[in-house]
Amino acid sequence: MNKIKKYYIIFPIITATISLIFIIMTSFNDKVVNKSYSIFKEDLNSDKISTVIMDKSPKMKIILSDGDEYSTDNPYTDTIKETLLLKGVEIKDESTPPLSKSIPSVVFAISLISILAIVVLKARNNSSITSMDMEDFSKNKKAALDFDAVAGNEEAKESLMDIVDFLINPEKYQKYGARMPKGVILYGDPGTGKTLLAKAVAGEAGVPFYALSGSDFVQVYVGVGAARVRNLFKKAKSHGKAVIFIDEIDAIGKARSNDKNGSSNGERDQTLNALLTEMSGFGQEEGIVVIAATNRLDMLDKALLRPGRFDRHIEVSLPDVNAREKIISLHLKNKPHANLDVKDIAKKTTYFSGAKLESLVNESAILAAKDNSNCITSAHIESAYSITLAGHEKKERSYLKEEDKLLTSYHEAGHGIVSLLLLPNDKVSKITIIPTTKGAGGYTLTIPEDRSYHRVDYLKNKIKVSLGGRAAEEIIFGKDKISTGAEGDISQTTDIALKMITEYGMGETLGLIKLSSVGSLYSSYGNPVIEECKMLVNTLYDETLELLRENRHLLDKIALNLLEKETLYEDDIKELTI
Repeated sequence: MNKIKKYYIIFPIITATISLIFIIMTSFNDKVVNKSYSIFKEDLNSDKISTVIMDKSPKMKIILSDGDEYSTDNPYTDTIKETLLLKGVEIKDESTPPLSKSIPSVVFAISLISILAIVVLKARNNSSITSMDMEDFSKNKKAALDFDAVAGNEEAKESLMDIVDFLINPEKYQKYGARMPKGVILYGDPGTGKTLLAKAVAGEAGVPFYALSGSDFVQVYVGVGAARVRNLFKKAKSHGKAVIFIDEIDAIGKARSNDKNGSSNGERDQTLNALLTEMSGFGQEEGIVVIAATNRLDMLDKALLRPGRFDRHIEVSLPDVNAREKIISLHLKNKPHANLDVKDIAKKTTYFSGAKLESLVNESAILAAKDNSNCITSAHIESAYSITLAGHEKKERSYLKEEDKLLTSYHEAGHGIVSLLLLPNDKVSKITIIPTTKGAGGYTLTIPEDRSYHRVDYLKNKIKVSLGGRAAEEIIFGKDKISTGAEGDISQTTDIALKMITEYGMGETLGLIKLSSVGSLYSSYGNPVIEECKMLVNTLYDETLELLRENRHLLDKIALNLLEKETLYEDDIKELTI
């Protein structure tokens, strides 16, 4: 229905065009030769005239007995009609135009009025679209959340409590002459709870909450985004204190280009300028706080981040083990569960975001419902954990050949053994050769240790673990029989090696130079960096081959058990490696 509304203007355009064609055709058909009144008198006296068509125009149309037509001047005398009738001439009075002429004219006029009305309404809607949007937002402008509903993120919550206190007691800060931040940027990985925190600020302070995405301001028509920004602030000010939340602000707040060719996005720049102006234009006494969220703080325009605009930057990081425990407990609160070791689940979910933890708990609830279980059990959590990371296991596996299953067994066993030997603190919880819906032929599930940073030896060992599958294939089946199964491993290996050399200062070619910071010189370092990456990966691969050859008996044992059982869990792996 909305698509039809979008193209309403097409219908009056079509009718106007058709009626105009009819009018033009009729006018062409009506074009006759004009003759003098004296010729008309001669034809009348000679009884050659059959019909005379008269109307209010200064011309009258003459139709002769032989069918010829012409027009002549209308004398407008009182006796003209009587003279014609006495001569036996038929008179047609067309003071009112015939329907063949009047209908197309009326339709054409109505169509033109409709087109004009639609254009005016569309322009008015574009200019006031934000006002209507703001009415929609005001329907649920009160945020029901508070900080108790947001588990983890303690440091971020502490930083935001100042904002809440300011919104509730502005007089306290005015007494000390303190200026509260006009804007707050929440930045961090996706799914860490930035939107929840913004809602919680409004909920704690009990003020209206206006939430939009940066993409809502990006429009086809230049100026509409800027109008939306102005109307958003106008609406917020009309309600006194309020929290304005702009999610994904990088959609409009990216650093503006200095390109002399003027190839920057005019609409986006106008919208950003409007936002900067509005943020500079209100004082702290108005009680408006703007909170924005982004995954990439480094991409934002400097004018947006300066003091007086978004002058407080709060990182919302991935939750640590204690925060994960709180988040899991929060999501389990309204779900039936029994004998769940929340602390253990928190330890297993290293580097999970809050959103991913919610997805894990929700997936386990779905599995419990499918099993008609009375409550969520640890088995459901385990299954949900595998589904969240690797996807659902494929039920139909009859198409798999034994030689492919054997290759997958050795490949995954290679990953598992290298991880057990080189990264003992990263727990190998599951090795399987069952294909998944995410395209994996099998996978090794490793729970990494909680770390705030990684040392160079750890990164090198991570590369070796990734190369363990390919190395096992080469040892068992030969170099000419390796498979495409290591594609994802090679991609991960390349990513780590490149970052070590170009970002972390762990290489020889660049030393302590960060490649992404050298600007236009970036391309000139390409080949030497790739060569060093290649040398690093090849060296580590040779070491991985050597490690697996030394532990060939262990590789065979795990691979053959995998072939038989298809899945080995942590206890099974420990038993085989004792």
